[in-house]
Amino acid sequence: MTEQGTLRVAVIGTGRMGADHVRRINDVISGARVTAVVDVDGERAKSVAGSVDDCTAFTDPAAAMASPDVDAVLIASPGPAHEETLLEAFRHDLPVLCEKPLTPDSASALRVLQAEQRLGHRRVQVGFMRRYDKEYMQLKQLLANGDLGRPLLLHCRHRNASVLPYFTDQMLINDSVVHEMDCTRWLLEQEITAVTVVRPTPSANAPEGLSDPQLVLFETDGGAVVDVEIFATCGFGYQVQAEAVCENGTARIGDAHGLMTNTAGGWGGEIAPDFVARFEEAYDREVQHWVDATRRGEVHGPSTWDGYAAAAVCEAGVRAQAEGRRVEVEMIERPALYG
Repeated sequence: MTEQGTLRVAVIGTGRMGADHVRRINDVISGARVTAVVDVDGERAKSVAGSVDDCTAFTDPAAAMASPDVDAVLIASPGPAHEETLLEAFRHDLPVLCEKPLTPDSASALRVLQAEQRLGHRRVQVGFMRRYDKEYMQLKQLLANGDLGRPLLLHCRHRNASVLPYFTDQMLINDSVVHEMDCTRWLLEQEITAVTVVRPTPSANAPEGLSDPQLVLFETDGGAVVDVEIFATCGFGYQVQAEAVCENGTARIGDAHGLMTNTAGGWGGEIAPDFVARFEEAYDREVQHWVDATRRGEVHGPSTWDGYAAAAVCEAGVRAQAEGRRVEVEMIERPALYG
């Protein structure tokens, strides 16, 4: 770090999320600045680096991590590139904020998990940003307090206005429902043990070949049941909602009760257009949390174990989706490092 204690960050991947994190680190949060950006597209890396003072563009993550001007790494590259980048970060013992997925499958996630264990200390915070959303944090605290009794059911809705034509059924699980998988594990403090997927008649608005919407059911080792409506082509905006049904009451988040209007015989408010707008504050809080903890020499937040668990549940979900049956989740026991 610099003499002032400012965390010098290399952002790897300068697509939509990576470029937004560069902006966030330099313009929104405190205690850090971007000193390196990496992208296989050298011109794009130079363009992003050119918008930041004293920032160097790289095309090779290893070269950026070897730079004396880099204290920490934020990975926002495509998922298949994460394993190699994470292992390189471990070789330099650099703290990492890794956007989800940790890796695209449980086998590679397990290799990363084992490599981090060999270090003997945590180095990775995984980017499950919903844990830093104000409403989700309130629901987590309420459930942790135990005032409503034991959680029995969790009802979730995950709606997107539209998706690109290449979106697949598997992406509904791996790119969308993965967030509900992590929220379920975090909110309930239980592991998901089985997944079932039910498909209604597809919407006429879904791209050809996409079976949308779908209903995804989780069972947990604590006896709870979770249902997730994933509707990626609802047409009217981006909605994420959750309702916990407990022994002594219920609690619901995601209704967006901000400004409401009454006009021309109707009433209503706004619906966020996409996930970036809906979770902007959560992303800010997530990165600030990572920077603050890293400057203290600590690692908090979603761990490599959480990334591995999400990958394992995703695999069960994709199998359940394809085979039309209940599929049990296959996972190793949680290592002591993540206890």
